[in-house]
Amino acid sequence: MFLFFSKLLPLFIYPLGLSCLLLLLTLVLILQKRSRLALIPVTLTFLILLLSSSPWVSDAIVKTLEYQYITEGELPTADAIVVLGGSTGAALTPRPWIEVQEEGDRVLYAAKLYREKRAPRLILSGGRIDWRSNPGSEAEDMAILMEPMGVPRSAMLLESRSLNTRENAVNTLEIMRANKIEKILLVTSAMHMPRSMLIFRKLGIDAIPAPTDYTLVQAEQASKSTLEARILDSLPDADQIRRTTRVLKEYVGILVYRVRGWA
Repeated sequence: MFLFFSKLLPLFIYPLGLSCLLLLLTLVLILQKRSRLALIPVTLTFLILLLSSSPWVSDAIVKTLEYQYITEGELPTADAIVVLGGSTGAALTPRPWIEVQEEGDRVLYAAKLYREKRAPRLILSGGRIDWRSNPGSEAEDMAILMEPMGVPRSAMLLESRSLNTRENAVNTLEIMRANKIEKILLVTSAMHMPRSMLIFRKLGIDAIPAPTDYTLVQAEQASKSTLEARILDSLPDADQIRRTTRVLKEYVGILVYRVRGWA
């Protein structure tokens, strides 16, 4: 039940869910003929949607997470590369094969690191929530995707039980101990890396961050000084709401994990 409520409850504090709740409150107040009071939730809804859809706001808060672990120079070698799930879609009809989501850079980057001989093995970590009725596991999906990239199955260790980042770390630690692995390169999205590192280090895992899947790059920041960019950035953008929501999800996760003593 913790998993279900951890997915459900935060929806109502993210921009879209909170806006829906405020609009529902507005409707109730209007039905009660309290129109003046209804202006409060309507105004709050407007501000939430305006700010969360603003590139100026989303860029600023994304940067607080993605720029915490920027790789400088070449990554060192390690005993294994750990790749966290959350980046693939199962091969369900009408998909012809497993598909990568926006976070699919995790799989591509991990395969690249392996081929560069940064580590001799990979630990692919990710299960799949059974009530979503998707077959297989994300770990298996990643393994299938990596084989055509030149990564042999013999180099892969699959962890197919974890359903959240905490379980990723706990189950990965079991595999590390069983295979005498001491140092790892941790591959996940740049936005997800701060929470992941807190959890892995809390368990005493010697993890070197290898972030990928950046949504904010420095070249784009420099280009925003033009008049055209400033005009566009002043307008609401639905994609920015998604990025703002991703950031809030990470901060909520960090808060919950700290309260539970996991980070």
